[in-house]
Amino acid sequence: MVALVGSLVYVAFALTVRDASAIPMLSSGAAVLGIVFVALAVAGAVETYRAGAVGLYRRAFGLAVLGGLAAMIAAGCFAGAIVLALVWSA
Repeated sequence: MVALVGSLVYVAFALTVRDASAIPMLSSGAAVLGIVFVALAVAGAVETYRAGAVGLYRRAFGLAVLGGLAAMIAAGCFAGAIVLALVWSA
């Protein structure tokens, strides 16, 4: 939770910067945010397996949906980080 809030604060700060370092800051912030969401997706997968193993099927389904959303957000963050890095290098 701390990593999620910290990375969101960093990205929000990077959005307010108005100089030449704005794009690298946004790119690194998006990459870190992607790593945080990958960790959330993995945690969701582990908890989905545990909940399904003991018969908590509704909980397992909800965790699977949330873990999948976290994985899609992570993919979007990584894609944004790559695009920003390519824009910066061009």
